[in-house]
This record gives sequence, C-alpha cells and structure tokens, in this order.
Amino acid sequence: MTRTRTALVAIAAAAALALAGCTGSGGGGTTAAGDTGELKAGVFLDVTSWDPASADIGFDGPYLSAVYDPLVALDKDGKPVPALASSWEWSTDRLTLTAKLRQGVTFEDGQKFDATAAVANLEHLKAGVRSGQAYLNVAGVSAKDADTVEIKLSKRDDALLYQMGLGRSWMASPAAIKSGALASDPVGSGPYKYDKASSTPQSQYVFTKKQDHWDTGTYPFPTVRLFPITDQTASFNAMLSGQLNVQFANAANLPKAKENGWNIASKAASWVGVQFADRTGAQVKALGDQRVRQAISYAFDAAGILKAVANDSGTVTNQVWSVDGAVYDKSMNDKYKTDVAKAKQLLAEAGYPDGFSVKMPMSPIFQAWQPAANQTFGELGIKVEWQDMAMPDYQKNAPTFPMFLAVIALAGNDMATLTDQVTTSQWYNPNPSVDAFPEVKALVEQAEQAEPGPQQTELLKQLNKKLVDLAWFDVWYQADNTYFSVKGITVTPVTGMMFPTLRFIQRG
Repeated sequence: MTRTRTALVAIAAAAALALAGCTGSGGGGTTAAGDTGELKAGVFLDVTSWDPASADIGFDGPYLSAVYDPLVALDKDGKPVPALASSWEWSTDRLTLTAKLRQGVTFEDGQKFDATAAVANLEHLKAGVRSGQAYLNVAGVSAKDADTVEIKLSKRDDALLYQMGLGRSWMASPAAIKSGALASDPVGSGPYKYDKASSTPQSQYVFTKKQDHWDTGTYPFPTVRLFPITDQTASFNAMLSGQLNVQFANAANLPKAKENGWNIASKAASWVGVQFADRTGAQVKALGDQRVRQAISYAFDAAGILKAVANDSGTVTNQVWSVDGAVYDKSMNDKYKTDVAKAKQLLAEAGYPDGFSVKMPMSPIFQAWQPAANQTFGELGIKVEWQDMAMPDYQKNAPTFPMFLAVIALAGNDMATLTDQVTTSQWYNPNPSVDAFPEVKALVEQAEQAEPGPQQTELLKQLNKKLVDLAWFDVWYQADNTYFSVKGITVTPVTGMMFPTLRFIQRG
C-alpha cells in the first residue's frame, strides 16, 4: 500500500517559493504591542477540508485544532502527549496499543465521546485518502470497555503515535461522520466554536472560545480569526496595519520585523534539492551509478542557492533527518562541498565524460531554482529537457521522471523520517529501491527491530551516513518556516507542521 501526502509537499514548495518574494511596501504603521485580546493569524492557505480524514496535515492544523480535540497531541519537541487519550501503553511486542480515554467530553451535537466514538473515528481515519497514511500498519481497532480503545498492528510502527499527534487523530462526532457532512460543517469537541455566520470562506474564519472546555487553559484567546492570505506581500502589509498579529512570514521581511519589535520564530520545515526517483538506473542508466549521483551533489552550490532563493533562511545540509533531531550529523555536511572539478571527474570515471540527457518536470513553483539547475547541469554536460506543467500536475507527474526538483516536508520524528523519506512509497518517492541496496536494507531492518532509544538512534545514524555516501538524494538545504508575531504573542514552530496548531500560539 502507498503512503500519500497529497497536498502537503506542493504546499511546502509554494511556501518555500514565497520566501523569495519581495518585501512589502505598506505604510510604516505598526501593530499595537498590547493588542492581544484576540488572535488574528495569517495562515497562508485556505482550509482544504473540515473532515479530518481529508484535511491536509500541514496548513489545515490551525483550523482543525480550533474545532476538534485529538486523541494524541505533540509537545514542542514533537513528542506524543495525552489529549483525549489520557494515557496509553504498548504490549511487549509493540503490536498492540491500549489507550485510556478522557471522560466527560461531548461533541457539539451532544454525542458523548467514548470508546465507541473513538473507534468510529479511527476507522474513518484509517479509510481516509489522506489520513490513512498514518494507519497503514493498523490491522484493527476495538473498544475494550467504555473508556478503553485497543489498536492492533500488523507490523510494528514506532511512528504511529507521532503521526496521530501531528494531525491524524482529530475526533469528530460519529453522527457527523456517518452523515458525510464533515467536509463543510465541522462537529467536534474542540476548544472553540466555529462562528460560521461571522466567517467568510476563503477570506476569514472566526472561532469563539468555549469556557467549559476540558483544556481551556491551553487556549488563551477569547476569539480566533484565521485569514488565508497566500500573497506574502499582502500578508506582511496586513501585519503592518494591525489586521494580523501573527503571520506565516517571508524571510525577506526580517529586517522590517525586527524594526517593528515583532517576535520572530523559525524552524526547519522541508528539504530542498534534487530527488532521484530512479536510483537503480531503470529509466536513465547513468543515475544507477552512485558516482553520477555524487557528481550532481558535488556540482550544486547549495549555500548560494539558499541565499538567493530563501534569504539564508535555512541550513545547508545533505541530510533528510531534521537538523534539530538526534540522527542529524553536522560533521557530514562537508561531504559534498561544492567542487565542480570533482563532479566532472566522477562523471568521467562512471563513463559519462560528456554528460548525458534527461527529461525533468518544471512548474511555476520551482522556477526560482531553475536557473541554478540549468547552470549546474550545463557545467556537467547534462542536457535537461524541461517538461512544463501546471502546479497541480507536478505532484502527479514528477514521480514518472527519473529525477526532479523537490521541496519535501520534514518529519519531527526519526522513525517517521525513515518511513516517509526512505522505505515507503510516496508520490515524491515512488520507487524506494531499498531492496536493491543490501547495506541499506540491513540497516533499515535493524532500526525497525531495535528498541526505541539510543540503540535505534545509533542505527539510524549509520543509515543516514550510508544514504549520504550513496547520494540517495541531492539535498541542498533544509528550509525554515518563519512566523512573525506582535509582542505579547509567541509562536512555537514544530517540525512537521507547516503552520503550528493553536496550542503552540500563546500569550507571552
């Protein structure tokens, strides 16, 4: 079965591209530092669906976290913490997860949250086109009693709780699930009530706080207004005028943000570079030779691209494990320090002194990186025939090409990184190819079987090093997502969330 992150990576690409936009020129007004009575957040994209099974795991987080409670939440470090599941424990073989549920919670339609409701939701999420990616290894869910749920796995999955906490365990009214109306009318037990009458879809979404919510202390704002503003210049001007007090930000505006005294928060969100979909050389023989992939990695000026396209908002690295995580190894970042002569030597050794020809997809969201790609491939004699396509078609068609420019969302969990980036078929990784590389396969299997903790981390470090040596990807850098907020409001970025859920936006 295939794991899919439908809109997320396309969104990540659009967000990264927005970092290259021009600085807004709105008047010199500033947002009042004390204006924190309500949250007014510019969240970049409109809600894709109110149905947790169909929602995007990235930018839908703020919307869904207003109206739904999750079974499992994450803390600021991406560690699973209790929510509607008040506690849980794994069986010795880690194939059964037993969760105790919070009592006394009701959905807005009056239905009680209990084990029967949780099972209905988990089955709905497992069947979801998008949400199902978190539950691929779940064989079944059952209610042991009124307040206890048991999740049976067909295969051990150390990333399950993380995926649930990331945005794949929002609980909705079972009646609303059954009616099929969730996509447009959310019915949850969350901290806020959706004020549909005061909202204007695609423009502004208004939520009012429930004073009797079980976790009311986590949500300090009496009113939340979410504004989907894709145009980063317009969003910045809205911050300047006071229409917003939190913004998904453009790194080009950092000097102005500092001048205004705003809080600035950034964290790694995605990796940018060349994805090799054909590591075995089935489509283009040259790419099956690791020396060719290494040559491409040596040739790109990653630091120059980061500066030119993303205003240095990120970290130059060749790794897909987050720069904030335990597996990331800073010492490996010089492995492919820009060296065109070395790249040409490797191509010659592989039998391609004059390069080779390859077709690659191109879309408007990647045009900021295309000049660097043209220059670099040209220096190596690699003749690229670009196939132009619209943004929605890129995600569908890019995997059919042997390699393509990519912006891939990072995970904040090391085992989730393993599954999302290496072992499981995704739209951006259609041919994982692990079986074709015995050393990679052995390390993957050892990591999957190891006890969570230092032993597993050490095996993942060894795997990370092996993937870098093989030039499994040509990663240029990990791009940061940046958020501005006025004084009195703090945003805590979480890797894996393109925009943090509301629990990570606080007074202070």
